[in-house]
Amino acid sequence: MSLFHVYQQEVLNQNLAELQGNINVSFEFFPPRTSQMELSFWNSLDRLSQLQPIFVSVTYGANSGERKRTYSIIKEIKERTGLEAVPHLTCIDASQPALQEIVQEYWRSGIRHIVALRGDLPPGCNRQAMTMYGLDLVVLLKTVGDFEISVAAYPEVHPEARSAQSDLMNLKRKVDAGASRAITQFFFNVESYLRFRDRCLAAGIDTEIVPGIMPVFNFRQLQRFAAMTNVKVPHWMSVMFDGLDQDIETSKMVGASIAIDIVKILSREGVKDFHFYTLNRDELTYTICHTLGVRPKIKNKPVVS
Repeated sequence: MSLFHVYQQEVLNQNLAELQGNINVSFEFFPPRTSQMELSFWNSLDRLSQLQPIFVSVTYGANSGERKRTYSIIKEIKERTGLEAVPHLTCIDASQPALQEIVQEYWRSGIRHIVALRGDLPPGCNRQAMTMYGLDLVVLLKTVGDFEISVAAYPEVHPEARSAQSDLMNLKRKVDAGASRAITQFFFNVESYLRFRDRCLAAGIDTEIVPGIMPVFNFRQLQRFAAMTNVKVPHWMSVMFDGLDQDIETSKMVGASIAIDIVKILSREGVKDFHFYTLNRDELTYTICHTLGVRPKIKNKPVVS
């Protein structure tokens, strides 16, 4: 083994020693829409559940069919894995009485943690006609029960926000109303997250700001996501993925390397919890977590005399 490879291994071992047992992970999924997607969903969830995430969340659509799927999946996750299963709840295209009924049903079912979001505007929706926002949903949740509430945060500013300051104050109002933590939109510029965290502290937002991590292997898809969500894709990422449109395996390695570096840097800055947007795929997230020292607990084998 060359001196370079010895050095590489020593650096890796040091990084793993720093991270081992020092970070927590959570995973986000979306409701599958076909039988094939459902099979992939459960295979991915079963594998990632071995990593003992602090919770897994399931996104929530703006129509009744997807809402019912989210509810049934949450119940099945709890029964199947014993993990804390956390539903997303949005207030787009839903009346306050209807939302109150949904929240009460979650409370009766033993759900005590909800991700409260305004939700994406459907095509043709007039924003001025909206009567409820994320803040209103947080308030509603607290009137029903003492829920643990996660809300969204945007290090690079929500695309519909009037300004970065108004976006920050909106987050403060949700925290003041009872939100337990904020989970960020995915990002790739670590400085954006760190500056945002500093601004939150300066504004009196003392709740945890959990970084949202997006493992990337399809760079073109990422660019579409980023364009919709006001996320900046650094030029160095374009260079790293250049020429890999048809090379999925190399793209996965590049994407894993980027996510691992982000987590390592943020861990050194005191961040302990990370939320992974899995896109219902397990392989890349599992690889990243394994490399970072987040692994299944090994049961002690009985000693045979």
